Amino acid sequence: MGTKTADETGAETGAEATTDEEKVNAGTIGEVTETEAQDAQDAEDTGAEAVEVITKGEEADASGVGQGAGAVVSAALGLVSLTGGWIGTVAAARETLVGQLETSSSANVATQIKEVYGDAWQTTALWSGLFALLALVVGVVVLARPAFGTPGTPQAAWIKSVAWGGVALGVIGLLLAVLKYTDALLGLPSAS
Repeated sequence: MGTKTADETGAETGAEATTDEEKVNAGTIGEVTETEAQDAQDAEDTGAEAVEVITKGEEADASGVGQGAGAVVSAALGLVSLTGGWIGTVAAARETLVGQLETSSSANVATQIKEVYGDAWQTTALWSGLFALLALVVGVVVLARPAFGTPGTPQAAWIKSVAWGGVALGVIGLLLAVLKYTDALLGLPSAS
């Protein structure tokens, strides 16, 4: 054990003597000040907000993936409406075969042209028009989706661009399909 003595000013000296600073420090060890408590609460709040932002970000990403996929599908359908698809080709070939089977060899040339080639041409136009209409509808739905989603969540620029491309291809494809079906564009030759 150490000894402690007091000098003429009354201050303690010796091995067990403590200064005023040590007494203050000893009194605050283990205590949390109000500022430290507020800092800890702010850190917890920030962590909770970060988790909330990450969760909202994941929801926005999922929505963006669906919108992006819809935009790409719209553009692909629009392209198929312009170039023709496998289904349209098969349907036209089937219509050609049906026309050949139903048309007698004694039928006049105009009837043969209409039955064998005209119906197949119109079938191709119908399928092209169907793909164009689907491209148009899917593109419009993708473009309109943000209006019905989470407010303040912007749609990515590339999604808008691709969806607008799908809508434009759908409109052009639909117009061409109508023109082909009505024989206003590349109509059947006359048999005269």
